[in-house]
Amino acid sequence: MNPILHKSGLSVAGLLVAGGCVLGPTVAAQAAPAQAGPTPATQTDKGAKHDPRAEHSLGVDYQAQPNFFYCGPAATRMALSAQGKMLSQDDVAALLGTTEAGTPSALDTTRVLNELTGGRYKTTEIRDSVAKPEQIAQLRTDVLNAVDAGRPVVANIKGTAVDTDGNPHSYEGGHYVTLIGYRDGGDTIQIADPANPANGEYWMPVAKVANWIAERGYSA
Repeated sequence: MNPILHKSGLSVAGLLVAGGCVLGPTVAAQAAPAQAGPTPATQTDKGAKHDPRAEHSLGVDYQAQPNFFYCGPAATRMALSAQGKMLSQDDVAALLGTTEAGTPSALDTTRVLNELTGGRYKTTEIRDSVAKPEQIAQLRTDVLNAVDAGRPVVANIKGTAVDTDGNPHSYEGGHYVTLIGYRDGGDTIQIADPANPANGEYWMPVAKVANWIAERGYSA
């Protein structure tokens, strides 16, 4: 698989506590710096009857997080790279206020994204333990609009979710990922995950992504 991913960013939610990117031993061992170099953005649009919003992916400069607590800087950096902002993870970590306890909250992720890209990001919380239908629909709309505008989404997630290939992704201590694209009109979301460059890009149904974000939030 090509380790150079596409883009889309998410962040942690306002009053909700952000996790510190606590990775399991296997994932942590694999979290080494990956190759740099942006991939071109692509959009599927075949034929006059094709819905131009059916599928869209954004190019990002993928880097894996170098330690267990840099998921926030790594995910935010990927979102920034899609918008021509090529910062180091250390630079982004300093702006976010990241420590070994993690990145404080989605408010910080949104703040840094806005400081560096012109202020179009907003933080959306999913306060419930299970995402409601309207929250899933809002996430779908937010990803569609952000990706179509060339803006990745950064999401703060927690727990275990299974991608469309049947692979589980487990972050019980909390984690940040970047949402970089969609297909099926937004029913399936493309994720760039800085924790594991061996499986750094995967797809997941939007409802699963919303439930992964539950009790946290995202920047879109």
